[in-house]
Amino acid sequence: MLNLQGVCRTYLDGEPVHALRPVDLHVEAADYVSVTGPSGSGKSTLLNILGLLDTPTSGSYRVGDVETSNCGAALRGAIRGQLFGFVFQAFHLLPGRTALENVELGMLYGHNGRRQRRRLAMDALERMGMAHRAKADPRHLSGGEKQRVAIARAVAARPRVLFCDEPTGNLDSANTAVVLDVLRQLNTDGLTLVVVTHEPEVAAEATRRLGVVDGVVVES
Repeated sequence: MLNLQGVCRTYLDGEPVHALRPVDLHVEAADYVSVTGPSGSGKSTLLNILGLLDTPTSGSYRVGDVETSNCGAALRGAIRGQLFGFVFQAFHLLPGRTALENVELGMLYGHNGRRQRRRLAMDALERMGMAHRAKADPRHLSGGEKQRVAIARAVAARPRVLFCDEPTGNLDSANTAVVLDVLRQLNTDGLTLVVVTHEPEVAAEATRRLGVVDGVVVES
């Protein structure tokens, strides 16, 4: 599904900064991949390239049959919108909107009509065990509830791949366990997961584990 060949990412800040050195990586459908490494190692850069949020300096990145390394912003955005979902450490939920409305907002720029967005949003909240909190303002939700709403928003449009950047970083151990259960079930249902984390117990959930140090990616 996702295929990197010789992908590098270099930033120019006076001297070149090699955030990602030549990477060869193939992610299959329904894989569960964790990415660990120290701060500044390049793991978020890898996630951003895989999620089409950043572009390689060199090398090839194919999503399915599409070579994305040199495609325009419109095509990259279309692929991202159709195939990918994103969950971050910060929940990015809008206060003053209900949980249901926050999930719907994730589909606002898709091709779904209002009724279909509402149905998909409720389906996603039910899947996350959050249907009973559909009318709640995010300000009245616990950290674990907020993250489950954020995951519902990411999966409501039924993406093929879910990218998570420190999804449990703001959670206590009990809520971390709940979110890990949710991710495990999503993967069991066939969703491909790529999870960046610094927490060993989160990385241990994955069936494939990558380590990144100084921009070099190694699979254990």
